Amino acid sequence: MKIVNTIKTILLLSVVVILPSCLDLDPQDQMSDANLWQTPNDYKLYANQFYEWTRDFSSAVYDGPHSDTRSDLMTSSSYNEYSKGINNIPVSDGNYTGAYTKIRYANILLQKAESYPNPTDIARYVAEAKFFRAYEYFDLLQLFGDVIVVTEPIDITDPKMNAPRDDRSKVVDLIIEDLKQAIPDLPKENAIATADKGRVSQGAAQAFLSRVALYEGTWQKFRTGDVTRINDLLDIAAESAWEVIDSKQYEIFKPAELGTDAYKYLFILEDVQSNPANIKKDKNKEYIFSRRHDEVIAPIGKNITKNCFANVQWVTRKLAEMYLGADGLPIDNAQSTAGVDYSTPDNEYAKRDNRMTNTLMAPGRKYWNNNASHTTWTDADKAAFDNKDFYPTSGSGYNNQKWATERNVKDEYEGYDFPIIRYAEVLLNYAEAVFERNADAEGNIMDASKVDAALVYLNEVRQRVNPNMPGLTTSFATTHNLKMREEIRRERTVELFNEGFRIDDLKRWKIAETEMPENMLGVKWNTSGDWATWAGKWSPSYSLEDGCLLIETNRVWSNKNYLYPLPSDQRQLNPNIGQNPGW
Repeated sequence: MKIVNTIKTILLLSVVVILPSCLDLDPQDQMSDANLWQTPNDYKLYANQFYEWTRDFSSAVYDGPHSDTRSDLMTSSSYNEYSKGINNIPVSDGNYTGAYTKIRYANILLQKAESYPNPTDIARYVAEAKFFRAYEYFDLLQLFGDVIVVTEPIDITDPKMNAPRDDRSKVVDLIIEDLKQAIPDLPKENAIATADKGRVSQGAAQAFLSRVALYEGTWQKFRTGDVTRINDLLDIAAESAWEVIDSKQYEIFKPAELGTDAYKYLFILEDVQSNPANIKKDKNKEYIFSRRHDEVIAPIGKNITKNCFANVQWVTRKLAEMYLGADGLPIDNAQSTAGVDYSTPDNEYAKRDNRMTNTLMAPGRKYWNNNASHTTWTDADKAAFDNKDFYPTSGSGYNNQKWATERNVKDEYEGYDFPIIRYAEVLLNYAEAVFERNADAEGNIMDASKVDAALVYLNEVRQRVNPNMPGLTTSFATTHNLKMREEIRRERTVELFNEGFRIDDLKRWKIAETEMPENMLGVKWNTSGDWATWAGKWSPSYSLEDGCLLIETNRVWSNKNYLYPLPSDQRQLNPNIGQNPGW
């Protein structure tokens, strides 16, 4: 049975009685042990529910705790209170209670497994339970910091649920232990049967371990944490990322047929013709773990193309200026030969990192969407339907096309997968972990040879659609007066845009207090010359800052915003739970 968006069979939870509790948990599930937990298949069926817990388009691309809508890279016609730094203490928070409900379900499987007569037969599903318990605890850690650690399915009256929160170090140690224990009992990607494609692999657990350790290692590093622990965490991040790389199970998606548009089409692959080369999902070896969708069996169920195409997501000028010139240099670098200027609406996109035009919509060009019927992906085909030269008529003037299909399909029925973990992230994790392990707090490198060896993998990501762009090396950075930490972070931001990483990265790097309060700007506005066509379609009412549209102001950020507040209902139910600083 393939793992798709909905659980097709989950019969083990036979009776669920809803009662109040300090975590709004369901009580101990009433199961007939005479008939259940008897075979490996029982454990497999129970574990199927775990796959509903992961991030998907609905949480990562639309508004969710990890979405870029809560970052400095994107806004919309109405501001986001979390992005603006003005969110308040909620009465309740489903992120908190929901995670504990899921943790409890994972703990049930783990408890039942303790008495199973042949542990080897169910080892894989025990490993899956540990992976997903770690997954949920990491979500709690990112949002709330210190949380209560529970490793058994407890009753609603258990005093453990009225305990003080455990320190984040204990939470991280549990996550790492769960993942390390899970890895040996999970199959390699190439050993997963076709019917089980989509289940957690060994590589997924290793990659996730890399994500967790890098997050906590850098969180501690930029908050003057314990040096030994920081180094241990960064070592784990680098080593687990390397294990994924060395496994040779995954690769960057860059089929020659798609050339410098491979990044664009990676995110809209379907098992129907969704790109000019008619490449299907089975050619994508980059997605290590994904939320799987299909137009017929499990469509995305969100109006994803309409939400992501053109004027709905207002991309900020900050992201646009992060794209390097084709010479591998920032566009404001004195030595840059990219020649970026703003004399025409689309000249800003010329001689740049090709991911810019793979992600954003250059004015004056034609674009397909899910209302556009076509067959050949040629310029002639573009002229055959009513999709005129694109010019924004609202927003920031920087418009997104990532996640927007190019084939005619009914709204909400797109069938591309959401990458929970992809290989590009692992390569970037490796480069960053090795750099931070070999650099001090100011970014001074102690061992250039180790950093250069790791940057090879960052350059593999960069050069996917930029084969002629110079690679990032320590000597290149020195020659052009670049700050290596800034360039590594730039690469991560550009590559993982709109996938749910930016706000968490700003928090772990402890630079949110600098980046988040900045005004959100749009394009540099002009009404003369080649800009007249655009100006004739749109007369924005925004004021200007340095000649750019001033989209959002009065943004704030204080130290309390680094963690979410504990909801008030949980504090009433558990007086020992405390509250995060500043709230």
